[in-house]
Amino acid sequence: MGDSGAILTLIFKSGNSILMKIELMDKLSEHDRLGIAQQFDYSKFSLYSLITQSTAIEGSTVTEVENQLFFDEGIPPKKRNLSEVLMNLDLHRAYQLSIRFAKQHRDYSLAMLRELGAAVLKNTGGCYNTAVGTFDSSKGDLRKVNVSAGASGKSYINYSKVEGRLKKWCSEVNEKRKELLKSEEVYGKYLFTFDSHLDLLTIHPWVDGNGRTARLVMNQLQFELGLVPAKILKEDKADYIDALIKAREHHDPSIFSSFMMALHIRNLQAEIREFKKSQEVTDDEMFFS
Repeated sequence: MGDSGAILTLIFKSGNSILMKIELMDKLSEHDRLGIAQQFDYSKFSLYSLITQSTAIEGSTVTEVENQLFFDEGIPPKKRNLSEVLMNLDLHRAYQLSIRFAKQHRDYSLAMLRELGAAVLKNTGGCYNTAVGTFDSSKGDLRKVNVSAGASGKSYINYSKVEGRLKKWCSEVNEKRKELLKSEEVYGKYLFTFDSHLDLLTIHPWVDGNGRTARLVMNQLQFELGLVPAKILKEDKADYIDALIKAREHHDPSIFSSFMMALHIRNLQAEIREFKKSQEVTDDEMFFS
């Protein structure tokens, strides 16, 4: 297809959903045909990558190799801040919980979201005292304080409205996921998971950990719907945040979903390329590498 990176940029900027759908299905078909996801330990290493990239967006410098040694063998990363190590440990446990929920087809509820939020901040959350009461982010408590949405002076929704908005989010997500579980429309499934990610971040239920939890919930929905999970690499952080802000400011979720779709296509393409390259390595190259 020539310069695939340029093509993806063109597709994203055009916002052409038909072109995006064709490109997505083409990459997913090749990914499946090559048997990439069927490799031994693929799911494990894919999960470790999701965790490492998600925490990297929040400032962690722990690498995928360090997390592999930490999660598999209990060897903690050296020369890393304790908070970084604990952030990765918490997210790993949160994903294990999340995957279990996906396999059980558990309905979304305030209780589930609190449980996931508590897992994400188990060792890095804390207790906050406010004029309207105390809350503990390490227990998944919803915020009881208003949160700034940036230097522009804008804020996320008032804390008093968070619980009601979350209940509405859960109801809408449950209705849509049950519909999509019966569908073969892969493109529509991805759009739903991207929109759910954006909506949860827009509500901003917690005082901390919203990004990690929103990405985890997006992946949980993708696991349940039988999709290859999408991830945001740390080098895409600025563009990811920009897409979130523009989608909120323009009240146009397609800005974010188009960005995420183009990103996922690019990441699938990179994975396919690396897999093909590894299959071309000779026995001698493998031995001496």
